[in-house]
Amino acid sequence: MTEIQKRLFDLKDDDLRTFNIKLNPTVAPDTVIGVRLPVIRTLAKELNGSENAGMFLSVLPHEYYEEYHLHSFLLAKIKDFDQAAKEVNRLLPYIDNWGVCDSLRVKAFEKSPERLLPYIDEWIQSEHTYTVRYAILCLMNYFLDDRFEKRYLQTVSSVTSDEYYIRMMISWYFATALSKQYDDAVKILEENKLERWVHNKTIQKAVESYRIPDERKAYLRSLRRK
Repeated sequence: MTEIQKRLFDLKDDDLRTFNIKLNPTVAPDTVIGVRLPVIRTLAKELNGSENAGMFLSVLPHEYYEEYHLHSFLLAKIKDFDQAAKEVNRLLPYIDNWGVCDSLRVKAFEKSPERLLPYIDEWIQSEHTYTVRYAILCLMNYFLDDRFEKRYLQTVSSVTSDEYYIRMMISWYFATALSKQYDDAVKILEENKLERWVHNKTIQKAVESYRIPDERKAYLRSLRRK
């Protein structure tokens, strides 16, 4: 066992392990240690910039679920955009669950999101579930506010998949778009651009959102498809 693995096992919580196994059904149970994310973030802050951290980031795949979280938290601290993008490209093929995928928030991307667009175009065409999910997540996180363009809605609506975690991400994206760019996003629903399950799940999520006014929720309910 590596030094970092020993540190993670010292921080384990058996009750949390049971909970995380249920929460992440795509993760092999014997790879889950059971460490809380704030604790892993604290460990990442401690290790950041050290020789151990550099060695840890250079080795893939990892053995444990929490190691992937630690990897993503360390990667998130990389300040150089090109290096960060390179490391994300290395990591994405090994991600096998929504938890690690959705927690991958890179500071370098937040500072220059427009430079991320060529990568998003590549990732969204991947055959790997969580690479596609991450591409859509980036469009949701960085391109639904000041940098929004209608074409991004078309990009996401054109994604078709039988994978649950991609379909859920598309629904999440459009529910968020309805709260931020309603006039453009609602047209996707009105024109039936989404697969029926994704369409209805989008409406469900939007109706559950506190950021969408009641009168809009009433109209969205009327768009449900049978």
